[in-house]
Amino acid sequence: MIDLYTAATPNGFKASIALEELGLPYKVVPVDLRTGQQFAPDFLKISPNNKIPAIVDHDADAETGGLAVFESGAILVYLAEKTGRFLAKEGSARYAALEWVFFQVGGTGPMLGQAYHFKMYAQEKNQYAIDRYTNEGKRLYGVLDRRLAQVKYLAGDDYTIADIANLPWLLGYARLGIDITEYPHLNRWMDELKARPAVHRGLQIPPPNAPMDEKAREALFGKSQYERR
Repeated sequence: MIDLYTAATPNGFKASIALEELGLPYKVVPVDLRTGQQFAPDFLKISPNNKIPAIVDHDADAETGGLAVFESGAILVYLAEKTGRFLAKEGSARYAALEWVFFQVGGTGPMLGQAYHFKMYAQEKNQYAIDRYTNEGKRLYGVLDRRLAQVKYLAGDDYTIADIANLPWLLGYARLGIDITEYPHLNRWMDELKARPAVHRGLQIPPPNAPMDEKAREALFGKSQYERR
């Protein structure tokens, strides 16, 4: 059994989609980021960076209570290697998938995350920051669109963890004012992935967050985030 510590965020959805696709037995352990549960000592033992998702695979190291893995990209690689699915064992196909996983970890995740923050959550609007990150987001959508004009999936002919990693971060294009029709190949890929039953289920886990209030804003963006623990 795998415990999935998660919340309704793009990174959280990466892990839940993978677990649904792989059909592994797992238990959802919701982490309420808006009340500061990510800073609880027990959670920090599993995820020292106080971020979701994190997993504990109780079958992997039963004698010590299970193997803990944090960071969503690492979780995807771990689950793929555990099952032998969605990541080639060797060769160019493996590295193509890993390239696009790291593209998400270093590109679409942080850049679109900043775009969402400055456009929707920052109390003081900074037009330079909004434009900076939204334009970089559009550039990244373009990179993906060009790739998907050449191949069916990001790593080539086969669906892999690269697709699972990138999809959840790209679904919020309307909130950023991005016209998805300008990226027809990416749009085709998104529609195909959203039609997969496991993707649909994974995007519902866990339920959506409660509305933002000042307590939630402090837990997510205030000084609590920067305390040394």
